Amino acid sequence: MSSGRVVITGVGWVTPLGCDVDPVWSRLVKGECSMGPLERYDASTWSTGFASQVSGFDLRDRIGDRAGRHERSSRSTRFALSACDDAWRMAGLDGSRPGSERVGVYLGAGEGEVDYSSYIRAHAEPFADNAFDLEAFARAVSRFDAASELEQEPQLTSTHLAVEFDARGPNLNCMTACAASTQAVGEATEIIRRGDADVMIAGGSHSMIHPLGMTGFMRLTAMSTRRDDPMHASRPFDVSRDGFVMGEGAGIVILEDLDHARRRGAAVLAELAGFGSTADAYRITDIHPDGKGGAGAMLGALEQAGIDPRGVDASGRPLVHWVNAHGTGTQENDKIESAAVRTVFGGLADRVPFTSIKSMLGHLIQAAGAVELIACVKAIETGVIPPTANLSEVDPVCGLDHVPNEARDLNDAGGVSVCVSNSFGFGGQNDSVCVRRFEG
Repeated sequence: MSSGRVVITGVGWVTPLGCDVDPVWSRLVKGECSMGPLERYDASTWSTGFASQVSGFDLRDRIGDRAGRHERSSRSTRFALSACDDAWRMAGLDGSRPGSERVGVYLGAGEGEVDYSSYIRAHAEPFADNAFDLEAFARAVSRFDAASELEQEPQLTSTHLAVEFDARGPNLNCMTACAASTQAVGEATEIIRRGDADVMIAGGSHSMIHPLGMTGFMRLTAMSTRRDDPMHASRPFDVSRDGFVMGEGAGIVILEDLDHARRRGAAVLAELAGFGSTADAYRITDIHPDGKGGAGAMLGALEQAGIDPRGVDASGRPLVHWVNAHGTGTQENDKIESAAVRTVFGGLADRVPFTSIKSMLGHLIQAAGAVELIACVKAIETGVIPPTANLSEVDPVCGLDHVPNEARDLNDAGGVSVCVSNSFGFGGQNDSVCVRRFEG
């Protein structure tokens, strides 16, 4: 039986600022940014020729010879394997297999990079003239690379993790765009609560830094075009913001039933106390302008955690100490998310720090929520809220406590005990999680 309480016992990430948890956290607290010109292909004629990239990554540097069994895997899968290995070891699971049928995987992992040349050779050429060409088909078969095609499927990332970590319990992947890894964490929490697993590997991984991913968002005018200054292009809540900066990476957390964690003597990093999920049911390319979907997700997470968003402690301090914003840096997202925060917290809204680490990492798309959840865990551990970088002039339509440019140390005020992390996906999916300091 489940205890009903779910805790985090390990975390790991791969980000454009690095792969090791504490050094990356230190850079975030310092407000360091990771954006730069695109490295993997020529984008000199594009309106957005820059991104927030993971440079010099080699899975063998992270997991050694075990990388060999994953050598054909996609870039995002390799990110997830590295992040999961760190989280697994932090949780103290590397020396044992804790009943593998009771260990599951739930990811919000994106598709692999589309191999257009392979697709055209193997699929399109035999039908080029709207008539089947047997000779062309024979040539296509001789060039067909089954592994390359298979690894483009988004569920393959969770398969690789299951193989590597002998996780033979529930295995799922969701693709709800930018909300995916937060949704994966939330739903993995529910799997443990209902008793279907003791341990869940949860999070997400994604890289859309490829021509299709970049140009799609460019055509939607969702990405910054600040080519002359990419390091400062991600500007959530600033009056001059002009879109998000594409990033890539992975974030993995080890979720565990509290009783199971206690039985094996695991160190608990934080408690995953609440999850809320809603849909705007509005438009695929727009957030609902009233922000009710985002507000509903936050309220759902806080209600499940038993926390009154308009409550204060004995000293008059709000009960929620940080809202990690979805905070993409687009005009509409930042305005509407700020309005949703006002709806949730009422008169306390301008007293709750509300910041975006996308200002430093860029937007990791399906991996964003899990990486930002790990930042919440680190804020609880250290008592420090990372800043919103590049925030020169707060847009009045946002106008909350965005912690501009310099981190805030809250240890003198009692530290950080409760965080809410938001992820709002393209198409109207809204997910929030509430994580709090563990008290046994």
